[in-house]
Amino acid sequence: MAVGEWVRLLLDDQALEVWDDHIAPTDPLKFDDGKPYPERLERAKRTTGLSEAVQIGRGRIEGRSVAFGCFAFGFMGGSMGSVVGERITRLFERATVERLPLVLLHSSGGARMQEGILSLMQMAKTVAALGRFRASRKPYVSVLLHPTTGGVAASTALLGDVNLAEPNALIGFAGPRVIESTLRTTLPEGFQRSKFLEEHGMVDAIVQRMELRTTLSVLFGHLGGAGA
Repeated sequence: MAVGEWVRLLLDDQALEVWDDHIAPTDPLKFDDGKPYPERLERAKRTTGLSEAVQIGRGRIEGRSVAFGCFAFGFMGGSMGSVVGERITRLFERATVERLPLVLLHSSGGARMQEGILSLMQMAKTVAALGRFRASRKPYVSVLLHPTTGGVAASTALLGDVNLAEPNALIGFAGPRVIESTLRTTLPEGFQRSKFLEEHGMVDAIVQRMELRTTLSVLFGHLGGAGA
């Protein structure tokens, strides 16, 4: 599902007050893998109608104000570059200041190779912002969509106060084929799928899309997530 579809499904009045959409990526490494990075960015913008692979802002869920973020897998595989990391950092920081509960929907292939180490740095940066958010004592609910992998899985995705996943989502750092070829072993059936992670304590619940709005509302109510 596209970001706009998630907004329509989860938020009151199908409306999101978008934050920090003006922050745009550059090409610090002049990366070219047969096609210049700026060309790939422009194509992703045209295809998705978005300015980057995550959109953040404020919305309401059953009357409760929440800080909301959603990855767009259609934008270069939902990869996390410096702008994605900055927006997520600002999402946590603004939620901290405004004392808002926070929900972040993850769907990503991981770090963006076109930005090299600048992309990998976002893992520590976003987790540090999450750590500061904890002081607000407001809940953070992470939703893991299909797929949630790489550096995104290894940072904010599995650090929610509650981690929810959609059915049969692929969740993990390296993909199963990479692990099997590296370790030269056969992985268990269903490895890295949401049910497997739930059975091993990494995911708290598997929730169908049509039940997610109600589930989030109940969770925020139980966890003291009242937003102004």
